[in-house]
Amino acid sequence: MRLPDWLRKNQNTGGPVHEIKKGLRRAGLHTVCEEARCPNQGECFSRGTATFLIMGNVCTRNCGFCSVASGEPLPLDPEEPARVAAKVLEMKLRHAVVTSVTRDDLEDGGAAHFAKTIFEIKKICAETTVEVLTPDFEGRERDIRTVCEAGPHVFNHNIETVERLTPMVRNKASYRRSLEVLAMARSTIPPLCKGRSGGVDLPPPTPPYKGGGLIKSGLMVGMGETPKEVEAALFDLKEADCDIVTIGQYLRPTKGSLPVAEYVHPDRFKEYESLGREIGVKHMFCGPFVRSSYIRGPINA
Repeated sequence: MRLPDWLRKNQNTGGPVHEIKKGLRRAGLHTVCEEARCPNQGECFSRGTATFLIMGNVCTRNCGFCSVASGEPLPLDPEEPARVAAKVLEMKLRHAVVTSVTRDDLEDGGAAHFAKTIFEIKKICAETTVEVLTPDFEGRERDIRTVCEAGPHVFNHNIETVERLTPMVRNKASYRRSLEVLAMARSTIPPLCKGRSGGVDLPPPTPPYKGGGLIKSGLMVGMGETPKEVEAALFDLKEADCDIVTIGQYLRPTKGSLPVAEYVHPDRFKEYESLGREIGVKHMFCGPFVRSSYIRGPINA
C-alpha cells in the first residue's frame, strides 16, 4: 500500500544527526532509534535526543514487527551503564530513556544491568529523569522488582498489540503476562512526589521506595486489529493501573517484517485518545507517528 499523505515525513539527515551518530559510535553505544528504524529518528537526533539500547543489538527473540537483529548475543559489557550515563550527561538530557533487546539467555534477563544503568545515570545526572522500557523478563517478579527498586521515574513495558494478534506479532510473548508485568511494576516502583519536570509528579531520586510511580505501556495499530479490540486493550491497561498509554501506526521496517494491514486515519487516533481518557487513563498520546519514547519527557510520548 502507498503511504497516505499524513504518513509522509521529511527525514532530517543533516549535521546534528550525523554528529549524534558519530558520538554514539565513539562511546560504543546503540540506540533503538537506529536499530528499529524509527521514522522519528532524524527529528529526535536533530533535537539532540536518543533512546539508548543496552545489552547489545542482538535480540534472543524474533518478533514479527521488529527489525532488531535476532540471534545469539554477546556477553554483557559491565562498563556500558557508566558509558550511557556519561553520554546522558554530555547530551544534557533532561529525560533519559533506556530500553534493551530481550536477553532470555541471561538468568535475570538483564534486570541487574538495567538497575546499574539507572543508578549510574542518577549518580551523575541528579536532575535527569529516567524512563526504562523493558522486556517482560519472562514474567519473573524478582527481576521486575530489581529494575523498579533502582528507582526509575517511569517504568514502561509495551503490550505492542491487541490480545488476538499477540501470538503472530510477539515471539515468545504473552499479552496476559505483559499485563502482569505492568501490575507487578505498579506495586514496586518508587512513590510520587511533586515539583520536578514542569509540575509532573515524579519519584524522588534517592531510596527508600515503597509503591506508587508512573507506569506506561503502548501498542501499535494497523496490524489487523479492530477498534473494539483496541478498546478492550485500553480497558486492560487501565485495569493494570497504567498512567500513560501510547498508540501509534505500525510501519513495516523491512520487507521481511509483518505487512501493514491498514493505515489508520488520524481521526481514529483522536477517538482512541478520547476513549482512553474517558476510561480514566491519565495521559493518552495517540497519533500516526507516536512512539513509546518519542520526543522527550515522562509524559511526552
